Amino acid sequence: MDARSMWLYRWYYSDMCQWILSFIIFLILSLAFIETPSSFTSTSDVRYRMAPWNPPCGLTEAIEVLCLLVFVADLSVKSYLVAWVQFRKNLWLLGYLLVLIVSLMDWMVSLSLVCQEPLRIRRLFRPFFLLQNSSMMKKTLKCIRWSLPEMASVVLLLALHLCVFTMLGMLLFTGEKQDDGQDRERLTYFRNLPEALTSLLVLLTTANNPDVMVPAYSKNRAYAIFFIIFTLIGSLFLMNLLTAIIYNQFRGYLMKSLQASLFRKRLGTRAAYEVLSSTAEGDGQPRGIGVKPQDLLQVLQKVQVDSTYKQAIMEKVRSYGGSLLSADEFQKIFNELDKRMTKEHPPRPQYQSPFLQSAQFLFGHLYFDYLGNLIVLANLVSICVFLVIDADVVPRNRDDFVLGILNCVFVLYYLVEMLLKVFALGLSGYLSYPSNMFDGLVTIILLGLELSTLAVYRFPHPGWKPEMQGLLSLWDMLRLVNMLIVFRFLRIVPSMKLMAVVASTILDLIKNMRAFGGILVVVYYVFAIIGINLFHGVIVVPPGNGSLAPDNGSVACGSYEQLEYWANNFDDFAAALVTLWNVMVVNNWQVFLDAYQRYSGPWSKIYFVLWWLVSSVIWVNLFLALILENFLHKWDRRSHLHSVSGDLETTYEMSTVELLFRDILEEPAEEELVEKLKRHPHVQLCR
Repeated sequence: MDARSMWLYRWYYSDMCQWILSFIIFLILSLAFIETPSSFTSTSDVRYRMAPWNPPCGLTEAIEVLCLLVFVADLSVKSYLVAWVQFRKNLWLLGYLLVLIVSLMDWMVSLSLVCQEPLRIRRLFRPFFLLQNSSMMKKTLKCIRWSLPEMASVVLLLALHLCVFTMLGMLLFTGEKQDDGQDRERLTYFRNLPEALTSLLVLLTTANNPDVMVPAYSKNRAYAIFFIIFTLIGSLFLMNLLTAIIYNQFRGYLMKSLQASLFRKRLGTRAAYEVLSSTAEGDGQPRGIGVKPQDLLQVLQKVQVDSTYKQAIMEKVRSYGGSLLSADEFQKIFNELDKRMTKEHPPRPQYQSPFLQSAQFLFGHLYFDYLGNLIVLANLVSICVFLVIDADVVPRNRDDFVLGILNCVFVLYYLVEMLLKVFALGLSGYLSYPSNMFDGLVTIILLGLELSTLAVYRFPHPGWKPEMQGLLSLWDMLRLVNMLIVFRFLRIVPSMKLMAVVASTILDLIKNMRAFGGILVVVYYVFAIIGINLFHGVIVVPPGNGSLAPDNGSVACGSYEQLEYWANNFDDFAAALVTLWNVMVVNNWQVFLDAYQRYSGPWSKIYFVLWWLVSSVIWVNLFLALILENFLHKWDRRSHLHSVSGDLETTYEMSTVELLFRDILEEPAEEELVEKLKRHPHVQLCR
């Protein structure tokens, strides 16, 4: 708690140091795209992929060791700040130390073998650097760990369900004749126990429905009962039950973790109050205990916090005048940090002329926005009409005269609309609305493209089909313009209240659910590295199948080869990520199970089933739970605001995951905070 340690603490948690540390984490994770096998090829298709560029030995290793040295310095600072006693108790810091030791030793092995080692263990540990740097990701992992027992009970029930129906299926589909439906079902899906188990596991995700029951169902419709009952119990009951359990348990444990986080925040604020408080005297007698506003303002000058929040806090402190701040008032002041402030729009320009005032009222009115939305809709309809008319005409034979004229007219309107809004609201007022900034940016790009088109290909005229000049053809220029116009149609979202709630939910998820996105990055990274080590180079093109010939009768219909899934492999990091994504979606994932079983062995199924459990079952359900919680929070808040004021705009909005559950978190009691402070090893209360 000395001055030097406090200075080091402030320096370590400064924006610059944290940005540097985040960049180093990003850099070491990105090395997987460059290291051998590198992802520097235009395609991952094994039929067309050229030999990739692989960095010389020592290049990525030099970057990696610099990153590791930064992590060593990071661990040293953290261990110094928390001291040895706390360091020994912190499993994350001990794990940090262990990962750094293993990574440095593996790095030295790589150099000693001239980068020819078959396995780089340290690549598996790189996501740990991302995990240990995020407190919210640690909370998420802890909540997942606490939820695992409840998840395991349903997963075991699913396994029992699979085993029972697998046995029933193998007993049921035992055809006596070679050409009957039972025998075709057995040979295709129930040949042996692993095949039957795999077929029903895939059916649990509905990826092979109704293919799996067609051979038997085509002979006797009664066989459909078996598959319908299996799907009802497994997919519609047990899988949704698992989603409900994950939602309920994870939400409960996350609230418990956030409750502890709220307690630490309030404890820190109360500790600051105890340190800053003093006794006011009057007529030689003590008149009260509290914090002097001028002392708090002096301390706030040194606090590292966003200027907007600091200004709001200081204004609230000044509102108390010279009276002492009580503990409750002190706490309420710092509640401003839990709010996201919406900046007020600048005042509109003042015009003296009655005509200009009328024009300002007209072009600044909400109905003018509605008119703009109708114009954009008309533009979109015109594009759709021409896409339908010219669907069967190749681009070089299209007459783009009418579409070119319409685009010019619409873009001219967008430009005039933007200028009129700037006139009505002022430049600063126009830019204070995010929707206007979006409109203005797209309009400027559209104007630039239209001017470039006119400069290169002249003004539209009948039979407007000039030869390609420059980098883009006329059709390419028109496509860019039309795509931007379609993109500009998103401006209608803020105008529709219900759609705006959904859109704001998505934006909040993107901005505030970084911890859950980080967990997904970690899982993808680890499984991709494992997949590369297990399946690198196992997918090879059979002789005579080096083209796109669809009439190759030597492969089974619906197989990896017939569907030409050659680009889905684990030959480099980028290809592995895409392959894992395609498996996570579970559409046709049985194709990957079958292909890698044939190319690498039956044990490959364990890898893909584990990935399905982690990604599709656990992580997707967690994300679904948070989407539901976020949307319900916004919907309830919208209904409350609408019933109170009839206006959806408010000064403060939800900004963090903590505030998502803020309404149901309990404020810690005063006695609990004081008792905790009395037992705190680094705070000595004078009273």
